[in-house]
Amino acid sequence: MKKTRINLFASLALAALMASCAGLDKMKKSAEGVKYVVTPEVLETHAGKVDVEIKVQIPEKYFDKKVVIEATPVLVYEGGETAFPPYVLQGEGVEGNDKVISYTNGGSFTYTNSVPYNKNMRVSDLVVRVKATKGSSTAEFDDYKIADGVLSTSELATEDGLMVALGVDQFQRVVSEQKMADVFFLIQQANLRGTELNKEEVAILKAFIRDAQAADNKEFKGVEISAYASPDGPTDLNTGLASKRESVAKDYLSRELKKSKVKGLDAEGFFNLKNTPEDWEGFKALMEKSSIQDKELILQVLSMHSDPEVRETEIKKLAETYKTLAEEILPQLRRSKMKVNVDVVGKTDEEILELAKSNPADLNMEEILYSATLTDNVDEQLTFYKAAEAQFPESWRAANNVGVALYAKGDLAGAKAQFEKANGLKEGNAQVNNNLGVIALREGDMEKAEEYFGAAAGAGVELDNNLGFVSLKKADYDAAMRYYGNSTTNNAALAKILAEKYDAALSTLNANPEEDALKFYLKAIAARRSGEDDLMFESLRKSVELDANYKAMAISDMEFAKFMEDATFKSIVQ
Repeated sequence: MKKTRINLFASLALAALMASCAGLDKMKKSAEGVKYVVTPEVLETHAGKVDVEIKVQIPEKYFDKKVVIEATPVLVYEGGETAFPPYVLQGEGVEGNDKVISYTNGGSFTYTNSVPYNKNMRVSDLVVRVKATKGSSTAEFDDYKIADGVLSTSELATEDGLMVALGVDQFQRVVSEQKMADVFFLIQQANLRGTELNKEEVAILKAFIRDAQAADNKEFKGVEISAYASPDGPTDLNTGLASKRESVAKDYLSRELKKSKVKGLDAEGFFNLKNTPEDWEGFKALMEKSSIQDKELILQVLSMHSDPEVRETEIKKLAETYKTLAEEILPQLRRSKMKVNVDVVGKTDEEILELAKSNPADLNMEEILYSATLTDNVDEQLTFYKAAEAQFPESWRAANNVGVALYAKGDLAGAKAQFEKANGLKEGNAQVNNNLGVIALREGDMEKAEEYFGAAAGAGVELDNNLGFVSLKKADYDAAMRYYGNSTTNNAALAKILAEKYDAALSTLNANPEEDALKFYLKAIAARRSGEDDLMFESLRKSVELDANYKAMAISDMEFAKFMEDATFKSIVQ
C-alpha cells in the first residue's frame, strides 16, 4: 500500500512537470506571435546613451496563467553585448506584483529604458531574450531580433571645436593725445595779459607743441578754441567779447605753432572755433559746485526762466549774493580754452614683428601681445607670449595666452597650469573661466565645465561656442543652435542635423570655408536625410578623398544602411 502511494505521488509530480513543460514549450513555439514596436525603428544615441521604447503586444490565448516571463532587451554586437534592464510579465494565476497579462484577451506593455553608449554598438542588433518560468520549470526562448542599432550621428560632435579665449591686446596703431590751457580775461576786455600767458599750463602747452613737432611719430590733427563771455551785461556786448576772445586766442596759438614750424595751419578744418556769448551752462556748473549763499535760489531761477535778461534781473535782486558772484563765479567764465590735438603713430606691423623676434624688451605689453596676432606659427606665438609673461609677470593676459598657445599645440596639462596661474592673477576673469571650462570638458568633467562656463559670462563668442558643445552633448539641440547662432563650424551644422533642420545644416556647411573630411561627411548625412542622393554620394566621395578613414566609418554607419548594397556607395567606400 505504501509503495503504491509513493508511485502515485511520483506520477502526479511527473504529470505536473510535463504540464508545466508543455505550457512553456507552447509559449516558446508561439513566441513569434508576440509583436514588438520599437521607437525609434533604428536605435540612436543621444547624450551618451541609447534610449529605447518598446511596445509589446501579446496575442490572446498565448500567455499561460501560471507563467512568469523575464524579458531582457539586449544590444548584440561584434565582440560583446549590452543588456537593458529586464522587465517581468506574469499570468493571471501567479501571485505577484508584476504586469499581469490575460490568457483570454492577451495584453500590451510599454517598456522604456536606456544604456550607456559605446562605439561597438554602431553595428548591432536589438534582440529580446526571454526566460519563462512555470512552477519549478524554466525555458529560455531563442533570441528574437526586434530592431537595428545604433545610429551614432550625435557622437560626431568633436572637441576640436571647443574654443579657448585670448586675453586680447589693447594695441592701437594711432593714439590721440591732447594738451589744453585756459586763459582768462578781465571784465568787458579781450586782450591777452602777460600774467595769463606766463602761467604754467600755457608753458606746458607750448612745450607740448615743440615736442610733438620734433617727434617723428607725431602728427598735428588740429586745434580747438572755445571762447566765452560771462552772462552778465548786455547780450550784444557779450557777443562781441566772445568773438574777440576767440580771435585773439587763435592768433596767439597760430604764432606759437608757426614758431615751432608746424605745417598745415591753413588747411580747412585745422582750427575748430567756437564762441559762447553768455555762458549760462558754465555758470550753472560752477554754482552747483559752490557753497555760495542763496545757491539753491539761484539754481531755481535758472530752471524756471530761460530768458537771459529775466535770469540776470532776478539774480541781481539778490544784492549781497550778486556781489559774491561777481567776485568768485563770473570771472571764471571770461575765458578762452585752447586745445591742441596730436596723433601718435605707433610702430608698423613689420617693425613690431621684427622686434618681437629679436628684442621684445623694446616693445610694451600691448605691442608684444599684438605681435602674436601677426603670425600663424603657433611656436612663434608661444615664444612671443612667453616673452610678455617674462616682462610682465603680473599680467593675467600674458599667462593666459601662453596657455592658449600650449592648448593649440595639444599640451593640455601645460595649458591647464597656465590658465590656473592666470586665474590666480585675476580671479573670476571671464576668459580664464572659459578656458578652464574647456580643459574640464577635455578631461571628461562636464559638471565642472558647466561650473566654469557659468562664471564666464562676457567671454564672448568662445563661450557661446562652448555652451553650444555642452548642449550638443546633453542632446539639447535647440539650445545648441541658439548658442552657435551664425557659426559655420561642423558642430554648429551637426546641431541642425540633429534638430532635423537639414536645409539649414546644408547652408551652414556650404558657408564653412574649411576643406576637411568631417564637413563633407556631415554634408553627406544631411543630404541623405533630405533625400538628395546625388549630393550624398558627391559629399561622401569628397570626404573619403580627404581622409580614407571615413570609408570604414561609412560602412558601419546606420545613416547609410539602405545604401550598403548600392554600387555607387560601394565604389566610394571600398
